[in-house]
Amino acid sequence: MGKIILGSSSPRRADILKKLKLDFEIIPSDYVEPHDRTDFSYDFVENLAYNKALDVAKKISEPATVIGADTIVVTDNKILGKPKDKQDAYNTLKMLSGKTHFVVTAIALVQSITLKKKIKSETTYVTFEKLTDSQIEYYIENFKPFDKAGSYGIQELPEGYIKYIDGDLDNVIGLPSNLLINMLELEFS
Repeated sequence: MGKIILGSSSPRRADILKKLKLDFEIIPSDYVEPHDRTDFSYDFVENLAYNKALDVAKKISEPATVIGADTIVVTDNKILGKPKDKQDAYNTLKMLSGKTHFVVTAIALVQSITLKKKIKSETTYVTFEKLTDSQIEYYIENFKPFDKAGSYGIQELPEGYIKYIDGDLDNVIGLPSNLLINMLELEFS
């Protein structure tokens, strides 16, 4: 498989790679994501992951596989970005309360020398319990979800917030582990 590089500074993605017992280095991507897009498409999220991986792959002079990833939270076909402030986080969680939304993570693998690529994405459906105002306020105050798409990190939500998850939990955290392993095992074409 050769050298693996995670093109992300996300501690959650690094934790997933460690859990998979993969030997890897971290070189964060300098790719600047466009933040003006609100309508969802798989092409959009897959392109973000690819551009992150490509940015890092072009900087490496030795053979390596670069992992780029992007995770988005979607409801009513609209992308829910990271909250701007407490009120934005509150409004987002209030909107998700009692409803099902989906989370998509795209993974792009790019070879550093050849720039050959593989891109796939995974979708997981998440259903929140009906949350009270005090539950939402407690979560925002204690977990400060301002760096998280959709205003929440599923791995830190207290018991009683999530009703059901249909799909890979690691996908919601930021890197679908089964999809990643399958992609790493396949040869680049």
